[in-house]
Amino acid sequence: MQHTAHTAVEIIRAKRDGHRLSAERISWVLDAYTRGEVAEEQMSALAMAILLQGMDERETADWTRAMVDSGEVVDLAGLERPTVDKHSTGGVGDKITLVLTPLVAACGAAVPQLSGRGLGHTGGTLDKLESLPGWRARLSAAELRRNLEEVGAVICAADERIAPADRKLYALRDVTGTVESIPLIASSIMSKKKAEGTDALVLDVKCGSGAFVQQRAEAALLADTLISLGTATGLRTSALLTPMSTPLGRNVGNALEVAEAVRVLRGEGPADVTELTLALAREMIDHCGLSGVDPAEVLSSGRALSRWEDLVRAQGGDPDAELPEAAHVRTVPAPATGWLAALDAYAVGVAASRLGAGRTRKEDEVRHGAGVRCLAKPGERVESGQPLLELHTDTPEAFERALAALEGACEVTDGPVDPEPVVLERRTGGSET
Repeated sequence: MQHTAHTAVEIIRAKRDGHRLSAERISWVLDAYTRGEVAEEQMSALAMAILLQGMDERETADWTRAMVDSGEVVDLAGLERPTVDKHSTGGVGDKITLVLTPLVAACGAAVPQLSGRGLGHTGGTLDKLESLPGWRARLSAAELRRNLEEVGAVICAADERIAPADRKLYALRDVTGTVESIPLIASSIMSKKKAEGTDALVLDVKCGSGAFVQQRAEAALLADTLISLGTATGLRTSALLTPMSTPLGRNVGNALEVAEAVRVLRGEGPADVTELTLALAREMIDHCGLSGVDPAEVLSSGRALSRWEDLVRAQGGDPDAELPEAAHVRTVPAPATGWLAALDAYAVGVAASRLGAGRTRKEDEVRHGAGVRCLAKPGERVESGQPLLELHTDTPEAFERALAALEGACEVTDGPVDPEPVVLERRTGGSET
């Protein structure tokens, strides 16, 4: 698409001065940037102008459409099952995708879950699944469709042809201090989800110390922006606001989280992971019109576990294989007797990353056995000196850096405390339910 009347500098100045960008200007600049005609420093300046001046609802929708149009859209037409997906804004110990995808498939939907890798203190679904010997993250379009037809679910890496403008812009925002822009966050998420061809989307928008967006009001704004974008692009969308001040579940780290996800599928996992999975499953099933299906019954019946095994095998993995285990384990004792009132998700996530579970640069390799096990969670009583955390690593010299990250991460009080609810609120576009 050629719009020779425009220049990058003109568009940068317009946004810098607080003007609304037209759909044509947005389309031109993202197309030209994808093709390399708009320089990285020019897009950096535009991203900063957007961060400072914002974009209104219409601009954000136009920006999202232009990013979708920069690449290909997965064609899921003709599938016998209704399609639905879930997106989490990320957190510590968030292995929900591993349980939710096979569960919703076992309920009768098709779930095309395009996932990513971890960076910093948050884990990535693909890194977790690669703990399973032989499992493949990359699938051809034909394989993706076949797995959706035969298994009802796929968890894989996004094709490089999906929203390439977002792929370039995402990397640029990371190094230019423009990650926090709500319109840019929302359009990045929704362009990929729209391009993957699903009919409906449920969002898990997290807030708290371990979340991308820490303040609840900001998380609600992000949820509403995402829902508005979904509506504008023809995607049935709703969101749950969920807390991320404490790690989700008890295991943080790739193979550790896969093991915990399998325990949830067997009906033996932590209550918070099970409860949030079921809440998200009900939202997804509702969007698909499968209202007569009870995901709790499907989970307890073992059908979701069977579907998990099918999903893993369909992508070359062995669901019965031994998972990697770290060579070295050290425990962290409780500092006092009382009730555990807080266990900081961010600190635990950083510690897990330093032990080898995460990466600080995209090219870093993860150690699949590394991570942290939370032997107690907020709301539980602890005795001074009892094991509170268990650190797992292949590189024992990493223990000291992990312990430094955990300084002050837990708080013990004299009286009982109530843990946070698993779901803070449900949002359906500017409304709370």
